[in-house]
Amino acid sequence: MVEKTRGRKEEVVSREYTINLHKRLHGWSLRLDNSCARLRTQLFSALVLSRVENDCSLVIFVNSTFKKKAPKAIKEIRRFAEKAMGTKDVRVDVKLNKHIWSRGIRSVPRRIRVRIARKRNDDEDAKEELYSLVTVAEIPAEGLKGLGTKVIDDDDE
Repeated sequence: MVEKTRGRKEEVVSREYTINLHKRLHGWSLRLDNSCARLRTQLFSALVLSRVENDCSLVIFVNSTFKKKAPKAIKEIRRFAEKAMGTKDVRVDVKLNKHIWSRGIRSVPRRIRVRIARKRNDDEDAKEELYSLVTVAEIPAEGLKGLGTKVIDDDDE
């Protein structure tokens, strides 16, 4: 008989990550002029630009509306936590929200150090068994660059 063991995504764990918000908020976009509407669907479905043999003007640009940067940063942190921890239910701490919004809506921090904890859901009628709690972590004196993922033990908290 083979015993069922818990998968990696089902254990309760806490980790610290450095999230580069600058690269996540300035996403690449692809624009074609209106004469290439048929070609646009082919580009997005194939994702291969070299196969397109048409003389349409192609513009690749980087742009993010500055009045939406802080809300977009919160959404990107949620998306990062969902991908890193494998849970759909992601809860953002109030201190992290205040840290993102501390410099206003358009001047969000370039990098942020967060602690993501995957916890058991005590609510009986919850859809998910686990949820992720994202909090802001202490920033080291030497800065955020070069810090990797760090697993936090239960006795460290």
